[in-house]
Formats: sequence, C-alpha cells, structure tokens
Amino acid sequence: MQLGFVSAILPDLSLEEVASFAAEAGFACVELMCWPKGKAERRYAGVTHVDVADFTPEEAARVRRIMDEAGVAISGLGYYPNPLDPDEQAADVYIEHIQKVIRASAMLGVGRMNTFIGRDWTRSVEENWARFKAIWPPIIEYAESQGVKIGIENCPMYFTADEWPGGKNLATTPAIWRRMFAEIPSDHFGLNYDPSHMVWQQMDYLKPLREFGDKLFHIHAKDVRIDRDKLDDVGIMAHPLEYHTPKLPGLGEIDWGKFFSELGDAGYNGPVCIEVEDRAYEGSLAARKASLIQSGTYLRQFIADFE
Repeated sequence: MQLGFVSAILPDLSLEEVASFAAEAGFACVELMCWPKGKAERRYAGVTHVDVADFTPEEAARVRRIMDEAGVAISGLGYYPNPLDPDEQAADVYIEHIQKVIRASAMLGVGRMNTFIGRDWTRSVEENWARFKAIWPPIIEYAESQGVKIGIENCPMYFTADEWPGGKNLATTPAIWRRMFAEIPSDHFGLNYDPSHMVWQQMDYLKPLREFGDKLFHIHAKDVRIDRDKLDDVGIMAHPLEYHTPKLPGLGEIDWGKFFSELGDAGYNGPVCIEVEDRAYEGSLAARKASLIQSGTYLRQFIADFE
C-alpha cells in the first residue's frame, strides 16, 4: 500500500508546494483535486491543483515533471460534484467536467479518478435510479475507453439542512453498491472507500472490505467521533453534524489495526490517502500540515514500506 493524502486540505499551496511538502513529510502519493477554478460550493470543494479545463499534453508533461522531481506519485485525480443534481443544467456541467478529469487522468498515466454518483436529495433511491441508469453507463464507458478506473466515494453528503433528507450522493450502502455494480458490470467502476462514513451511519466498516475487495480502487483514511450523549438527545433523524465529528486517524472510533488487517486480507495494495476534515486542525496552514504529519506518523505503523 502507498500512504498519501488528499490535497483539498492545502488549497493555499501550489502544485509544486504540495508535491514538495509531500516529499518532505515522507508521503508516497497525493490525490490531487481538480475542481473547476472559481468559487467553492462547500467546505473542501473548489480546490484546483490540476486544472483540467483545457488540459494539453504540455500541461500533462509539466504536472508529471513536478511530481516526478518530488518523487511523489499521483494516487488519483479527485472531483466530487453532484452529477444527479435535479438542476439538469448544473448536472450537465458536472458531468462534462468529470469527463475532463477522466481524460486528464489518462493523459497523466494515472488511470484513476474519484468522485460521487450524486443524488436528487429530495427523492428516494428508487426515484433516483432512472437518472443513474441514464447518466452513469456513458461515463463508465468513456472511462473504459480511456483506461481509467472510477472510484466512487461512499460519503452520503448528508450533513446540513440543504442536503436534507436524502443527501447528495446515492452510493452510501452495500445494498446500493451491489445494485450499482450489477447495473454497470465494469472493471472500471468501483469504490473510493472511506470507513468513517459507515461509522456514523451505525454500520460495520469492516464487512465491505470482505465483499467488495475487487471493487476497492482507492482508500480515504479519515476517522470520526460519535458523541453518544448528543445522539441520545437528538436521535438519528437529526442532521449528522449534530452528533458526529470528523477526526484525524487515531482520534476517533475506527480500529485502524483491524481495518488494515482486513484491507490486506482483501488483497488491496493501492493508495491510502489521509483526508483531513478535523476542525481542530484548521486554524492555520501550519496546523493543517501538522495534521497530515501526525496522521501519517500514526498510520505508518500499519503500512509496510517494501522499497
């Protein structure tokens, strides 16, 4: 496995600075964010370390040179919008950019991009399914033609009032993943798995590693702390941020020893990227860098370096 981090936590650094920091901190890889340049739609969005809008062979060569000189790999390109947005014009913009990220991943020789399925949050899973069947097969077909694997993150995108009641990402549970992969039986369609999202949904975060081992394309390492007193007070029908808090690996409820044991048994040998969403470490750039160093120090006890 290769230990890295998600570049979204370093929006104020250039690609060169991200690569330099990753090398200095001993990381093997980075998931580089590829949002369109402009205003962020939410926290951790809108970060652009690789601008794929008009990506050229020359730009691909520049990005590869920066990463190669730092000795840091690209674990994948990341872009996490809502391709099933009920505003079809907005959805079309997101889908077009996903295709640009896929193309850039192929040009860079990365062969992996990570995203969300999306969802109309006002409708049920069943009511979203027709649009999933219309929108996603062509995306996966394009990814196949480019030799790129798409890892779908399992974040429900259900945290605040504007995402109520269903959240903005359909791919939240094993039951739904099973159905998605049956609908689109492609070796290029899999998961960017984050165990923390299972914890606050009161689900077993280890079981999916056993059933979906062949669909694990990329891993996000993020922890979570559940405030049981608040959960007892507000209940599971409350907005999740009322009773759970994202934390650095080792500061929450995940047993990372068991997680990596199961991950290894599943045959996974790809990237594991730390995703920082811990507000306790967001006060400054120095604190955010420290959060990555601390997380890396903790997780290295579970990842052997054979090089």
